[in-house]
Amino acid sequence: MRIADMNWRMVEAYLKRDDRIVLPLGCTEQHAHLSLATDSILAERVAVEAAEPLGVPVLPAVPYGITPQFRAYPGTVHVRVHTYLSFVRDILESLADQGFRRILIVNGHGGNSPVQSLALEWMGDRPGVQVRVHNWWNAPKVWAKVQAIDPVASHASWMENFPWTRLAAAAGAEPPAAPKAPVDLDRLRGLPPAAAREYLGDGNFGGAYARSDEDMLAVWRVGVEETRAAIEGPWLR
Repeated sequence: MRIADMNWRMVEAYLKRDDRIVLPLGCTEQHAHLSLATDSILAERVAVEAAEPLGVPVLPAVPYGITPQFRAYPGTVHVRVHTYLSFVRDILESLADQGFRRILIVNGHGGNSPVQSLALEWMGDRPGVQVRVHNWWNAPKVWAKVQAIDPVASHASWMENFPWTRLAAAAGAEPPAAPKAPVDLDRLRGLPPAAAREYLGDGNFGGAYARSDEDMLAVWRVGVEETRAAIEGPWLR
């Protein structure tokens, strides 16, 4: 259930029977022809669908993340690493103070990976509270499903082109029909923002821009199931 659909008394009552909660982490960054909010949309939606049968509350997705290389693309919002980690730490502190003891972070953005180290460090200072980080898009079962459908899958390619991340037909929203040649990731990692934009062009890292809804929903089902399993545990008690 979404925290947005609850009031504080409902959360208080929930804490008397369970101490789990889900925190989605997203980002606002260029995704070629897809929504700038793709990572946030996917992280929150997969968390909500996974948690619903379990009755575990899901917080609103944190909509901004660590994305320094895309700053030359209008609409991208980058948060400095130390700022982001301090912010996530404050969220964890708030949840722990209220009695949440099992916190699953469902991360939808690769740039937010420093959160994993933060979680481990923070747990050392908070005995009895567990935090797990679940990168839903490259978790083992999801990634295996993606590779089985099309091994050329990357940022802003078909693997992020779900019905809920596509934009309505408008100028600049229609993706090319032909796939894009994969970019050189080693070269890309060494480029500052303006040069990265010049090299990437539309922002896709390579591969087909879209696949059938059947393929996408097959990936999504695995993502929801794998995220649900992460919410279920195992947790230390």
